[in-house]
Amino acid sequence: MAAPVPPSASTPIGPGAPASASWSVWSTTAQVVVTDPGQLDAARRIVANEIAAVDRAASRFRPDAEIMHLDAAGGAPQQVSELLAELIGVALDAARRTGGDVIPTLGGALADLGYDRDLSLLARNGPPVLTVRRPAPGWRRISLAGRTLTLPVDVQLDLGATAKAHTADRAAAQVAARLDTGVLVSLGGDIATAGQAPAGGWQVHVADQPGEPTCVVGLAAGTAVATSSTLGRRWQRGDRLLHHILDPRTCQPAPTVWRTVTVAASTCVAANTASTAAVVRGQAAPGWLGALGLPARLVDAHKEITMVAGWPSSPAPIRRLGQPGTALTAAPTRSEGTSR
Repeated sequence: MAAPVPPSASTPIGPGAPASASWSVWSTTAQVVVTDPGQLDAARRIVANEIAAVDRAASRFRPDAEIMHLDAAGGAPQQVSELLAELIGVALDAARRTGGDVIPTLGGALADLGYDRDLSLLARNGPPVLTVRRPAPGWRRISLAGRTLTLPVDVQLDLGATAKAHTADRAAAQVAARLDTGVLVSLGGDIATAGQAPAGGWQVHVADQPGEPTCVVGLAAGTAVATSSTLGRRWQRGDRLLHHILDPRTCQPAPTVWRTVTVAASTCVAANTASTAAVVRGQAAPGWLGALGLPARLVDAHKEITMVAGWPSSPAPIRRLGQPGTALTAAPTRSEGTSR
């Protein structure tokens, strides 16, 4: 049975998705859609296996995860698995590309604010937490050479800003390569595609919570879209309503200039890195995204919408990042024959 569509999701819909499976994971919904219905079961297994592997390597919410044992090295160089090295490398690349707005060194700060377990197990209300405004530990102090990691003793990694989106990219690529089918993988609204798209492209419903502004767009094969939100992963501590996107300059939740930011890019991890950085950058985000040429839709605190770099307000094409082909086009909202 399909799980409810989570908040802050970009959701595949419509008859362009001939076979689909959904299930709950990571306090959100995973969905795989394939153009060859006969490959659905195999595709679901591939995606589930990719998620499980990343969870074993990088979840800070399970004591047996590899990432939870890194401090045993006491700051000395250590060998990590190929997968964890890949995930840390992706996170460090995101830090470089965003000038330090999206970094992997916020694990301790998130735990201090109360986000120390899976969201499904987190008490949504609790006593006040001590507010300490401080810069996050410097991500440049982390050294990664191949599988050799040197992690400072004061750094607790959290790869949540990039690992879920990178998992979507990995899973989509694996399904397309092994099963020879067009595929769309959505992990809580982080969407990656691979292989041949259905006629007319993948249709994606961009939404947050009920009552939030919505739209439907078409996504071409091999492109991705991701949404970051200050509304979905929230919890109360004392009189403070907290969310999970922290500003590395303060180790506190980024001010809610934007309720949601949705970005289209050539990979899901690139899209999610940019959408998360946009939340952190606040008012400067539209100009930054526009300079990068990344199509984006930003919804502010008053539900006013800003569209940059060609995000469609009418059925007009958006060019794929760095390539001449159409990547994203507006599509009419469907009232019938859709699934979410």
